[in-house]
Amino acid sequence: MSAFPLPWDFALILLILAVIVPWRGAVKMRQLFARPHLDTADRLALYASTMAFQWITVAVVLWRAQAHNLSLHDLAIALPSPPLIIAAAVGLSFVLLLYQLAGLRRFARLPNARGTFLFHMATKILPQNLVESMAFSALVGTVAICEEILYRGFVLVVIANATHGSLFAGAFVSTLFFAVAHAYQGRRGIMLTFMIGLLFAVVRLWTGSLIPSMAAHLFTDLVAGLAAPRVLKQAWEHNSLREDHPQP
Repeated sequence: MSAFPLPWDFALILLILAVIVPWRGAVKMRQLFARPHLDTADRLALYASTMAFQWITVAVVLWRAQAHNLSLHDLAIALPSPPLIIAAAVGLSFVLLLYQLAGLRRFARLPNARGTFLFHMATKILPQNLVESMAFSALVGTVAICEEILYRGFVLVVIANATHGSLFAGAFVSTLFFAVAHAYQGRRGIMLTFMIGLLFAVVRLWTGSLIPSMAAHLFTDLVAGLAAPRVLKQAWEHNSLREDHPQP
């Protein structure tokens, strides 16, 4: 991986990822949350537009990366050591899944959970039926692949090259980009995303591959996204019953 100055097209891509993507996500979520109700057509349109935007962005990034002699191996789209990568993917997925499910259960017990970001996500954005769940699964697959290529692949290697090969700078800045892209989740969401992104960056550098973080990203988001509406709904219904019929 040879060092090179930051080309104008790379600088433009970084600007889009740092500014346009967070702004677009925040505006879109604010508009959706302000609506009293979303139906299946609304959610399917959201999933489809998000997938289209991410695949187009990745296609442009790979095109410009190839133009500047950045190979797939440079972007960590590789499988250098299958046993290590499989072990890393399984371990990372298991840890994050436990954390996600534990967080959902803790949130469901909060007395003031309604009106929060996760409440709006569970009731308006996450799938509510089989058709939506199938489309959501495709969305999660897209997000897992595309975000890892964009942040742990492209941004990490570009920043590392621009800082004379500093993998630390690449990991930190790419994680910062990743966290800011999730600004629509609020301050707590940005901090949590930063910590998860940093973990993904470390695993990417350790294994030399994006595959473990792609697998963990896919599996944990898919399970949590499909489970969240049901887990939270059951918990809130249970809490409502307790409030309506308090124990003597």
